[in-house]
Parts: sequence; C-alpha cells; structure tokens
Amino acid sequence: MDEHDEGALTLVREHTVYACVMGSRAFGLATGASDTDRRGVYLAPTPLYWRFEKPPTHVEGPREEEFSWELERFCALALRANPNILECLHSPLVERLTPVGEELLSLRGAFLSRHAHTTFSRYAASQRAKLRTDVRVHGAPRWKHAMHLLRLLESCRDLLRTGELSIDVGERREGLLAVKRGEVPWAEVEARMSRLEAESDAALATSPLPADPDLPRIEDFLVRTRRASAG
Repeated sequence: MDEHDEGALTLVREHTVYACVMGSRAFGLATGASDTDRRGVYLAPTPLYWRFEKPPTHVEGPREEEFSWELERFCALALRANPNILECLHSPLVERLTPVGEELLSLRGAFLSRHAHTTFSRYAASQRAKLRTDVRVHGAPRWKHAMHLLRLLESCRDLLRTGELSIDVGERREGLLAVKRGEVPWAEVEARMSRLEAESDAALATSPLPADPDLPRIEDFLVRTRRASAG
C-alpha cells in the first residue's frame, strides 16, 4: 500500500462522521449467507483542500465490503436523488455517528424531492435491461438482482406516495426471498415490476414531495462544517 492509499484510509478511520450497514441486512432481507455491506461518510479536514492534491472524493476499505464518500461528494449525490445515497441516509443500522453525522441525518428530508422518480426509474430501467439480457442468454435472470430491483421499485413508489423513504421491507420479506430463491416465474416477476413502475408514475402527480431538494439548507450545512473543520 502506497502513502496515498494509506492517507485515504486514514480519512475513513479518523474522520468518519456517519457509518452504517447497508444491503440485505439493512433491507430486512438478510439470510445466513449474507455479507455485511458497510457505507460511510468522512469529513476531510479543510486544510487538505489548500494543497494542489485534493482529498479523495471516495475511499474503498479498509474493511471488506466497505465504501465511504467525502461529505461534499455524498451531499452532491444525495441532492441528485441518487438511490444508493438516499437509502444510505435511511439505514436503520447505524454504526458510527458524530455531531456532524447527526446534523447530516437531521437533513434527510431536505434531500428528498420528486427528482427521485427520475433517478430511481432510470436506475431500475438499467437493471431491468440487464435481467432481460440474462434471461435471453442464460434462460433465467440473476434472481437476487431481481429481488432487489422489486424492493427498489416498491421503495420508490412508497416514497412518492408518502414523502418518506423507508428501506426495511417488513412484511414483504418472505415474498421477496421467494423471488431470490427462483420460486416465482420470471413472467410474474416482470409483470410485478411493470405494475410498480405504473404505480410510481401515478403517484408522482400527487406526491407530497417538493419539486426540488432544499439546496440552500444543505449548502449552509456544508459551509458551516467546512469552516469548523478549518482548525
């Protein structure tokens, strides 16, 4: 490991403001074979930006299945309604939380907007195309991916209907795990995907979500945090 890599990992070890578990464990879909996917947000000390070489916007590691973003990059992605980032903000399994992390979580609602319909739908369409390719080439989709796509589509529909993002599948767990085990015919799974997409489209017109995220509020948080980190 070179000095640059070690410096990046030090940012995660020493400057993480929020860390959580994602994936199946956070979604309520874990089984005995499930990995533990960790995600986090670190705050690079402001003086590091005064050099020509800037801090990394993201870091992989130091543990297996661990990935972190620098606070500004994380906020930028959340403002664009990136599905993975928004869900990270709503994990029920929080492992580390500093005062900065607490304020970040208090702003979860400020990141939410109707833009989620576009970003979630585009991501879902790309994943669905991959599943169809698998069916065409191999005769069956990757069932685990099909399960997670159904979960994402349900999450998107419910977000648009309620204005709130909840990632734990709750009582839908067994039905989704049946898809993962390949017990539900692909035609039925795809029909369910189409129905969820239509329900999301219908929910958009009357969604309680604002048209845009609260950029001034997020930017104020970021500027104050950078100033406080200047030392």
